[in-house]
Amino acid sequence: MDVIKPNQVEESIRNNVVLSTVEAAFNWCRSRSLWPLTFGLACCAIEMMAAGDARYDIARFGSEVYKPSPRQCDLMIVAGTITKKMQPLVARLYEQMAEPKYVLAMGSCAISGGPFTDSYNVVLGADTFLPVDVYVPGCPPRPEALFYGFLQLRQKIANPKKIERLKMHG
Repeated sequence: MDVIKPNQVEESIRNNVVLSTVEAAFNWCRSRSLWPLTFGLACCAIEMMAAGDARYDIARFGSEVYKPSPRQCDLMIVAGTITKKMQPLVARLYEQMAEPKYVLAMGSCAISGGPFTDSYNVVLGADTFLPVDVYVPGCPPRPEALFYGFLQLRQKIANPKKIERLKMHG
């Protein structure tokens, strides 16, 4: 019979056991499987759809499951121009989403009104009525930019305390 020495047990545990909190594990899982809402307002939505084709393959990020119901989604991608007529509908869809929920503003129109800022019927950014988590600039932003936005949102979800510290000190 082999005798196991105490330092061999510690080495075995150190190499095979991972310690974490349940919250950290849930946040990591959430960040790797975002389910966006099937929703687009203007030309940026075409680029959002292109991100799902074979050339770009959004499935690499675990986000290929676009759901038609806000109750099944945890990410709203506001892609395009928000008119004042659509604003209450966008807000209603956001309110119907289950917690935790996230918002990604895609394109200069969704961020600041874009080239239509002088128009009487355009909302000057999704952040005027929604809590936007990530901004993806461009007119329209390419699918690669959307992927970078996904990576930023993934980092924010997986490390919420680190992001809050950066906000306070930045």
